[in-house]
Amino acid sequence: MHIIATGDMLTNDLGDRLRAILGPQGLAEPNAEFERYCVSFDGAFRGPAQYIARPSSTAQVSAVVTACRKAGISMVPQGGNTGLAGGAQPIDPRSIIISLERMRALRAVDAQNDTITVEAGMTLAEVQRHAADVNRLFPLSLASEGSCQIGGNLSTNAGGTQVLRYGNMRALTLGLEVVLPDGSMWSGLRGLRKDSTGYDLKQLFIGAEGTLGIITAATLRLFSRPRDIVTAFVAVASPMAALDLLHLARSHVGESLSAFELMRRECMKWVLVALPGQTSPFAEEHPWYVLIEAAGQGEPGSLRDPIEQLLSEALEKGLVIDGVLADSEAQRRRLWALREGQAEAQKAGGAGIKHDVSVPVSQVPEFIARADAALAAAIPGIRPFAFGHLGDGNIHYNPMPPLGISSSQFNERRSEINRIVHDIVADLGGSISAEHGVGQLRRSEMLRYKSPAELNALRLLKQAFDPHNLMNPGKVIA
Repeated sequence: MHIIATGDMLTNDLGDRLRAILGPQGLAEPNAEFERYCVSFDGAFRGPAQYIARPSSTAQVSAVVTACRKAGISMVPQGGNTGLAGGAQPIDPRSIIISLERMRALRAVDAQNDTITVEAGMTLAEVQRHAADVNRLFPLSLASEGSCQIGGNLSTNAGGTQVLRYGNMRALTLGLEVVLPDGSMWSGLRGLRKDSTGYDLKQLFIGAEGTLGIITAATLRLFSRPRDIVTAFVAVASPMAALDLLHLARSHVGESLSAFELMRRECMKWVLVALPGQTSPFAEEHPWYVLIEAAGQGEPGSLRDPIEQLLSEALEKGLVIDGVLADSEAQRRRLWALREGQAEAQKAGGAGIKHDVSVPVSQVPEFIARADAALAAAIPGIRPFAFGHLGDGNIHYNPMPPLGISSSQFNERRSEINRIVHDIVADLGGSISAEHGVGQLRRSEMLRYKSPAELNALRLLKQAFDPHNLMNPGKVIA
C-alpha cells in the first residue's frame, strides 16, 4: 500500500524527523529570527518556508535531504544570503531552507600544494585569513566578503575584482564535496591540477545555484602572497580610452596587472554622498574613472616605476586626464573604497534596475554607448549608472529613474529596460548574467537568450540529477 501524507500530518512528521536529525540548535521554526532567511539581501525577493534547517555536518545535510526527499518537500540551499538574483529564497511555501551557516570548519591546508579545504559555510573573509596564516593568498575579493559564504560563491560562480589575473570560482576550485538530491554524498575533494578520468563533475555544481545538489565543502587554490602592490586611480574621457589604457597597462606590467575597474562619473558622485568622509582624489569631476592595481613578487616598490611610466605614457597619448598613485596602504584602501562602495552609491542615487552583464572586453565601449543611446531614446531623462570589471568584460549596468519618477513607476518598465539592454548584450555575443547568477531574476530571460539545444541540455541535466525537482526548484531553469 502506498500512502501519501498531506497537510499537517506531513509537516508534523517531517518536523519531528528534522528535530531528531539536527537537535534543538539545528532547526528554526517561524519566529522573529526566521525572517532574515526568507528575504533576500536587497529585499527584492521574499519566500516563506516551513523550517530553516541548520546542519552542522555533511552527514546531517545528507540526512536532512533524505528526509525531505521521502516527504516530497523541496529544499532551498542557502549560504550568506547576500545574493541579488533570488536564488536563495523559496518559491513553494512548503519548502525547507537548508542554511550552511553552521558548517564553517577548516578541514585542511596544504601550503606545499597551495590548497585549502573548507566547509561551505565559511565566509570568504575567513578563507582569506586562513590563507594568510600560511603566507598564501586566496584571491577572490568581493564587497560582501565579510558575510558571503564559500558555498554561495561556488553556487553562483562568483567573480569579483581579481578575475582579470586569477579567474572566477571555476578557476579557483580543484575539488568539491556535494550532497546529491537523493541524499547520497559525492566526495571529490581532490587537490589535483590534472585529472582526466571522465567528466569533470565539480564544474556541473559550480554556478548551478543549488539546483543539482548541495555543496558542503571545497578544495580551493592558493597563491603566493604578493610582496609589492601598486594602486592608481585615474580619470579618463571614455570607455574606449579606458580600453586603450588597459592594453597599454598590459604592455607595461604584463601578468602583474590584477585589477582594472571602470566607474562612471555618476558612480563617483553618489559614492561620495553615500560614504561620509570619503573624498575624490581629484579637484574636478571627470566623465569616467579607472582603478588600476598591479601586484607582484618583486621587492616592495619594484612595480612603482612601471606604473609611473604607464601613467606618463598614457598622459602623453591623451588616454588619461589626471591620475594619482597610492603612497600608503591607507591611501590604497581609500581608493578601493570608491570602487567597493558602489552598492551604497546606488542606494543613495536612487533604486536602479540592475544588469550584471558581460561582453567581450573589446566590445565594452560599444555596449555602453549603444545601451545609453537606446535607453535615452526610450526613457528621456534616464540616469546612467555603470561600473565594473573592464578587465574581464563584466559591467554592472544599473540605470536610475529620471528625476521626478518614483522607483515604483520606474520598476513598471523593468521588462522593457531589460529587453533593451539584454538584446544589445546578446547581439555582442555576451551573457545576461556574469557573476550574480540567474536565480529567479533572470530565469524567464534564459528562455529568450539560450538556444533550444542548450536549454534542452540544461533540462536533461536537471532531470538526471533531480528527477523529482526538489532541489531549489524554480531557479535557473524551469
